[in-house]
Amino acid sequence: MPFTGKLDGNIVVVGLQWGDEGKGKVVDLLARRAAWVARFQGGDNAGHTLVVQGRRTVLHLVPSGVLHPEVRAVIGNGVVVNPAVLVEEMDALAAAGVPTGPDRLLVSDRAHVILPVHRALDAAREEARGAAAIGTTRRGIGPTYEDKAARRGLRVGELVDPGRLREGLARALARREACGGAEASLDELLAWAEPLADRLRPHVRDTAAVLHRALDRGERILFEGAQGTFLDLDHGTWPYVTSSNTVAGAAAPGTGVGPRDLHLVVGVAKAYTTRVGAGPFPTELHGEAAERLRAWGHEYGATTGRPRRCGWFDVPLTRRAVRLNGADAVVLTKLDVLGHLDAIPVCTAHEPGPDGLPRPVFRELPGWRRDISEVRRYADLPDACRAYVERLEDWLGVPVAALSVGPGREQTIPRDEAFAPLLSAG
Repeated sequence: MPFTGKLDGNIVVVGLQWGDEGKGKVVDLLARRAAWVARFQGGDNAGHTLVVQGRRTVLHLVPSGVLHPEVRAVIGNGVVVNPAVLVEEMDALAAAGVPTGPDRLLVSDRAHVILPVHRALDAAREEARGAAAIGTTRRGIGPTYEDKAARRGLRVGELVDPGRLREGLARALARREACGGAEASLDELLAWAEPLADRLRPHVRDTAAVLHRALDRGERILFEGAQGTFLDLDHGTWPYVTSSNTVAGAAAPGTGVGPRDLHLVVGVAKAYTTRVGAGPFPTELHGEAAERLRAWGHEYGATTGRPRRCGWFDVPLTRRAVRLNGADAVVLTKLDVLGHLDAIPVCTAHEPGPDGLPRPVFRELPGWRRDISEVRRYADLPDACRAYVERLEDWLGVPVAALSVGPGREQTIPRDEAFAPLLSAG
């Protein structure tokens, strides 16, 4: 089906599964036509991996478009920021020749700060849950969002204001102690925070106002989400979810722009399915079959290094994600990984199981048993591979506008001529 989206507007990129779909690569490609890339939720629990000219870069907080020198990056108010991680990431990028000065990278003064006590509490809670652990990254994300909602957190604007830092830390510490979660003194927190505040102070702005001015000038903004649709706090597989809204609509409150400034939604999905951590996974593989798919796809978390759970493509799940996000197009990634198979099962429906959980109904599609990582034109893909893509598109009801057949920028195949300009410069 043809792609009919708005080519010259602002784009939101989101994951349609449980994260790790390849959003970083897609953002990096689309950023070539943007003036700004704005991250709108999550924290350093995200890991976006980019491969450019054979060099691998993993970003946790800095938006993925930063590798394009003409693009400016914003960490929006909906993100929770560990300043130590951010400074470390900025230094690593600078060492690699990627500028991250205050003219290129801005941080919202309204974003909330992840403190060491948040990380300690996150880890302690996971340990206490034992076998019932949710599977968090233990980065302090949940406790920080919890403090934000309870109006007891510390915002970046306070972090970088010497006149307010001590008071803000004392408030956060006192309320955290009342919840039984503090393991640091005020002086220890100040010693940790002050040098980080000095580094970040030049980068801190009212980023909503910055983006408003950019919109007034007609500059394109690319909005970058983290995690995936089914880790969304409201629409995910609760309680095995993250602590923020991961769907496309969250780009507006997460950066301060209006909903009418979001013109196009690009959903990213793997050609199969993975998830990290606990929670339901209807199409999950086990044993040797799971190990093979994991090895072929190098399925280990960019943030945690944990092996990802692997399974087949789930049409009902992904179709729901398309609707939840209002996706205009899908980019299908890791299609090359399936080139090892003679036949590829796809979940086309769910049936109720005896325990109340959905049971997948599978249909097998022919495999192609060929390495497609060097293919650059859709017409040059094996017939069975094109049939797989087109059948998924029919089932999802939205154009599969581009394919990824490897981690490199160049390993991307525009399928729809109308979508192709978004993946090229100019």
